[in-house]
Amino acid sequence: MKKTVLFLLIGLAVACAPKKAVSSPDGSIVVLFSLSDEGQPEYAVSVDGTPFIGQSVLGIETSAPLNLKNGFRLESSKVTSHEEKWSQPWGENKEILDRHNELEVKLANEYCSLTLRFRAFNDGVGFRYEYGIPSEAKESIVITDELTQFNIAQDGFSWSIPAHFDSYEQEYRELLLSELENANTPMTFRTDDGLYGSIHEAALVDFPEMTLKNVDGILTAAPAPDGPNNLEQKAVVSGTFKTPWRTIQVGRKAVDLINSSLILNLNEPCKLKDVSWIKPGKYVGVWWGMHLGLYSWGKDARHGATTERAKQYIDFAAANNIDAVLFEGWNDGWTVANADHDFDFTKPAPDFDLDAVLAYAREKGVDYIIHHETAGEVAWYEQQLEKDLDYAAERGIHALKTGYAGWLLDGHYHHSQYGVRHYAKVASEAAARKIMVDAHEPIKETGLRRTYPNFMTREGARGMEWNAWSSGNKPSHHEILPFARLLSGPMDYTPGIFDIEYRSIAGNPDVKVWNNTHSSKCRVNTTLAKQIALWVTLYSPWQMAADLIENYEEHPAFQFFRDFDPDCDWSEALQGEIGEYIAIARRSGDKFFFGATTNEVGRTLEQPLSFLKPGVIYTATIYADALDADWQTNPYAYTIETRTVTSADTFTVVLAPGGGQAISFIPSSTP
Repeated sequence: MKKTVLFLLIGLAVACAPKKAVSSPDGSIVVLFSLSDEGQPEYAVSVDGTPFIGQSVLGIETSAPLNLKNGFRLESSKVTSHEEKWSQPWGENKEILDRHNELEVKLANEYCSLTLRFRAFNDGVGFRYEYGIPSEAKESIVITDELTQFNIAQDGFSWSIPAHFDSYEQEYRELLLSELENANTPMTFRTDDGLYGSIHEAALVDFPEMTLKNVDGILTAAPAPDGPNNLEQKAVVSGTFKTPWRTIQVGRKAVDLINSSLILNLNEPCKLKDVSWIKPGKYVGVWWGMHLGLYSWGKDARHGATTERAKQYIDFAAANNIDAVLFEGWNDGWTVANADHDFDFTKPAPDFDLDAVLAYAREKGVDYIIHHETAGEVAWYEQQLEKDLDYAAERGIHALKTGYAGWLLDGHYHHSQYGVRHYAKVASEAAARKIMVDAHEPIKETGLRRTYPNFMTREGARGMEWNAWSSGNKPSHHEILPFARLLSGPMDYTPGIFDIEYRSIAGNPDVKVWNNTHSSKCRVNTTLAKQIALWVTLYSPWQMAADLIENYEEHPAFQFFRDFDPDCDWSEALQGEIGEYIAIARRSGDKFFFGATTNEVGRTLEQPLSFLKPGVIYTATIYADALDADWQTNPYAYTIETRTVTSADTFTVVLAPGGGQAISFIPSSTP
């Protein structure tokens, strides 16, 4: 970033006028608004009296004969305060505090009015554009660019994936901020003076996603284009429109970013009148066997979703305190290798009797998650969407996993305005039928789960499947995700692979190459104990035990998943550093769960148990790396130990290289 651009806030002269300011409730964060000599809006942010975001330009560009970026004059401004506690049906925390001060700046030029709304929280800043354009102007205005700058005042390190408009499934990079050419968001960073930050957006409902690009040393918004054949168009808007919130989370410690509720607080309240049917849960399915190449999605002898196998998985779920089962490949329209793009979500495959499977699941008290793979054919999917959702709802199915594998959505980028509108439409139509959604190949989360809490979880990063047919995810990947991807919201990473080296399928002639690499050349790059801990550290309200059920049967360590409850009431990231390690505690009812994981470096943590309820005695069951465990050389070595503990105790948490530790705390008595 440009180190030469420094400024002093309140009390010192600023080159441009007029200027307005707003501070966070605790006074530590200050946002300063100003107009340049050309009438272009600008802003800056300080933290603890030190420049954090240097003077940065604001504005929108359009192909219409309208000026949306400068020539503005200040009409009025006001500062207001807001404080409320609100609750959500599920989440890392069910009770959320929204406490902020807002600066509303009303501007006008000869073409339009513009309200800039800045909200300062104790954990960061959000701002957005609200344009009003006279009715005689074009009804449909093409946005060609966004000029928003994030002029980070110091250099430092960043963690992000490259900007890409069709996929988030890329490896994270650790780069100097000054070396960062482009990035998708959340883009997380640590400045040279030790402050942490993350740039993202909130309430993305009718606009393309925002990525970042380096323009003359300053990170600048770069909205996703419509598609490869329409790169100029970023969005089509009406005369009155609002952008998503542009967000800057701030922390003195890395874990402060995880513990922030800023993104959720910048979304609209829940629009659903009844949320009683929205329930977190645990599930299993044949998905992992397909990625290993053991099963197929299509109509052949290796077809994974058969009636017989479905009943086996339902029996396993019922016997192991697991809420639901998922069967990809259940429907007609799959070929042996992949989709022939003629899916029918109202017609089961010949060897899958859906109604019989559903009846068996109801008898066993197990729910069913239906799967819709669209292969990116959104227009076709929307034509039959209501019929497909009605088909599921009529059968008592209340959970849906969607997929959009492949490049482009009908010629549009996944992350374009076209894609954003589609994902929102699916969530809305599903909500009308009391169906929860888990989206793969999605648009990124921006807190919309507050408004539509049936949008439970999504993929949106390199998940577990990469370990089945590539060099896999590095141990450090799991120590970046909570500080980057998961700042935006839950992720369906699908943890819990116990057969780290795929020994159970070694030499099996039925295993075929899937996605170019045979699974015999691959493995999971963690210890077994870390796979258990990931159920805690990588948050999702719907959490999968992804391995083949044969690898869980009679395995002592699977008891953690039986006891685990993803329906959190409270969560807190306790300690950690980006890309190095993370330790998180969660409470579900009167039970607590703890997870800690590390990168390629083994380490020992001292962890006070002060998060437990005082005065209660807990039975702690500890699933830990053995002393000789190592993700490369001895990944299966683990121990299980039981202790009696209280909130006054401190644990020494020993993590092997690429390892982890998970603990369940179940109340045993009160003094």
